[in-house]
Amino acid sequence: MKRWLPIAVLVLAVGAFLLWLRVQTSLPSAIVRGGAGPPNIVLLHGYGSNAEDWLQFSETVNLPPNGRFVFPNGPWRGPSGARGWWWLNIEGHVPKGERFPDFSVASPAGIKVASRLVREFLEDVPEPIVLGGFSQGAMLSGEIAFQSEQPLAALVMLGGTTVNEAVWVERFPGRRSLPIFIAHGRQDGVLPFAIADRFRTKLQAAGLDVTWVPFDGGHEIPPPVIRELNTFLAKHVSR
Repeated sequence: MKRWLPIAVLVLAVGAFLLWLRVQTSLPSAIVRGGAGPPNIVLLHGYGSNAEDWLQFSETVNLPPNGRFVFPNGPWRGPSGARGWWWLNIEGHVPKGERFPDFSVASPAGIKVASRLVREFLEDVPEPIVLGGFSQGAMLSGEIAFQSEQPLAALVMLGGTTVNEAVWVERFPGRRSLPIFIAHGRQDGVLPFAIADRFRTKLQAAGLDVTWVPFDGGHEIPPPVIRELNTFLAKHVSR
């Protein structure tokens, strides 16, 4: 009997996750700061975080006079107020003999649901829209940019990584007019720097407009990145 217990637990967990995929119909909430918009800067939080973690950056990221921040909460709920965009199995994506996960060949079912929910949410957000995120939020932002026709004024990926990278690359030609900002710490201990660097190289080789900001740090958004982001937004976001 004990031998079958782990299998039963796994079956129940998978069943619960599939049920969640079927019943999830909208994002739970969002925090809004700044002017009335547009432009709107929509930022997606990381896994195990929530929208409130973006509030500190609403004081340091510069907006146009009428600009507005929109910080949605992810639909997946964890303990102690933690949220995510889908259940992220980090350990299950660490290749044998490696230290860090590699999602570049993965296609998690939950990311498609999360992408749909965010795109439906954006239907009520006036353009122009800058879409971005940190960590899992950056992964989802990239999925939306390269796997949908969502109108975007710019894409911001902070401490993220690629998901199903080969399929993203196929959509590069349709996004040649999209300004892209990518920042990643060289000592990131959660999502590998090397994959982010490889991704920006592929983007640039395809002729896309990429602002690449590597920095000596970990899985974080330090002040030098914010300064570079402000320069990027001032250049590419209409006032």
